[in-house]
Amino acid sequence: MAEERLQKILSQAGVASRRQAEKLMAEGRVVVNGTVITELGSKADIERDHIKVDGRLIHAPKHQVYVALCKPNNTVTTVSDPEHRSTVMDLLHGLKERVYPVGRLDYHSEGLLLLTNDGDLANAIMSAATHLAKTYVVKTNGPLTKDQEQKFRDGVPLSGRRTMPAGLKLIRDAANPWYEVRLVEGRNNQIRMMFKHFGRLVEKLRRVKIGPIDLGPLKPGEFRHLTMEEVAKLKRSVTQARQEPHKRAAE
Repeated sequence: MAEERLQKILSQAGVASRRQAEKLMAEGRVVVNGTVITELGSKADIERDHIKVDGRLIHAPKHQVYVALCKPNNTVTTVSDPEHRSTVMDLLHGLKERVYPVGRLDYHSEGLLLLTNDGDLANAIMSAATHLAKTYVVKTNGPLTKDQEQKFRDGVPLSGRRTMPAGLKLIRDAANPWYEVRLVEGRNNQIRMMFKHFGRLVEKLRRVKIGPIDLGPLKPGEFRHLTMEEVAKLKRSVTQARQEPHKRAAE
């Protein structure tokens, strides 16, 4: 194989996303042929060089794996956690291949999370240039007014920058109503912050769809492999989202 950037090699080997791989390198945790590598532009050949992360030898993946997991509440969406909290990796019982989370869900949020060792697809989904729609169901401590609902859809100012147009639909009218929210961006705690902008707190949040992939009947802590058809649909959706970044944002 030809030489490639180390962060790409680590991503394709299912070690971490490219962004996280860069962090591993900066922390001095990546060793190539006995030498600690911290230079982000460094290249290597996974077939020829001995590449280790935290002392573990990295191998090229034998085949690509795509997993849908229902993340429970109080679980961290990382490969490891310095505070020793439960991570999503603790739930992948029986899975032999190394995979890593595609994006993340907040600690107190639950629902659909994708994991894979396909670094190219994971990087495309997480790229800021890819506005792949994600759907959530959200319970709040009170309803929004009709005017607030429209402002929510149009975008609200968060940290000095307006959010992109969003989908919002009331799906259960009650004192503590449920909304369906559809986003094409993923800022930190975005949904919670958007409702907080209107004086409402999010009591429960569950992601139910990423592009064409549905959470379905998965219960918290359960996972399944995506079918070949689902993977193909996901890849097509990523391509379309890059070409039409805003078209389906608020549909």
